[in-house]
Order: sequence, then C-alpha cells, then structure tokens
Amino acid sequence: MEKSVKVKKPTDEVLIRNAFNALRMEQKQLATKLSEIELDLNEHNTVIETLKKLDGGRKCFRLIGGILVERNISDVLPTLIKNSGEMRKIINTLNDQLTKKGTEINEFKQKHNIQVGGRGFSPMMTETVEGQSGEKKMNMEV
Repeated sequence: MEKSVKVKKPTDEVLIRNAFNALRMEQKQLATKLSEIELDLNEHNTVIETLKKLDGGRKCFRLIGGILVERNISDVLPTLIKNSGEMRKIINTLNDQLTKKGTEINEFKQKHNIQVGGRGFSPMMTETVEGQSGEKKMNMEV
C-alpha cells in the first residue's frame, strides 16, 4: 500500500507574511551594514586626527589583509583620507537604500492592509480580520 502525502500549498497570507518578513530582514541587514561602516569611519577619523599631529617620517603600522606592515605616516595618511571619503559615499548610498526600503515596506503594508502590533519580536500574522468597510486586514505581531 502506498501512502499519498498531501502537500499543502502556501496560502496568500503565508506568502504575504514571508514577503513582508523578507523585506524587513533586508532593511535590518542594510541598517546593520550602515552601522558597521559608520563605526569604521569613526575609527578612521580618530586615526587620521591622531596621525596629522605627528611627524610624517615617523613609523606606523597598518593592517592590510590580515598582514601588519610597517610604513611611514606620510605614506599611510593619504590612503586613510581616501578610504574615509569612500566610506562617506558608501554611507550615503546605504542611507538612500535604507530610505527606499522603508518606503517599500510601507507601501507593501498599505497594499496588503498589514497592521503591525507590538507584543513579540518577530512578525507573525495572527489572523485576517474583516474591517468595517469590508476590506480584509492582516493583524501581525512584532
């Protein structure tokens, strides 16, 4: 005898929940990356300010790809300044992406009538409720 296994097709609510969770995860990843780069930029700025006060011929050490190399301050300082400028550009780009992702999430919430509550930590749809005007709203716990 063969047993037939029934595979449930995901419902629209499950698909919407998964899409919403994916959008929020992307937003969280962008925010985390932005925070990391801002911390790196602050460290670079601290080092730059410290090295500017010192003689350019003085030895300093720099970690490049996991290898500690000996250089002069006059060799390292321009590279650090260039890197900090690049980090500022990346931060601006990530800020723009984060803003766009927030807008995308808000549009998704409006399109699918998602209401986010505040009891848990991860979004979960709890039920579909028919509103006063007849539209269906999905209640989610966050």
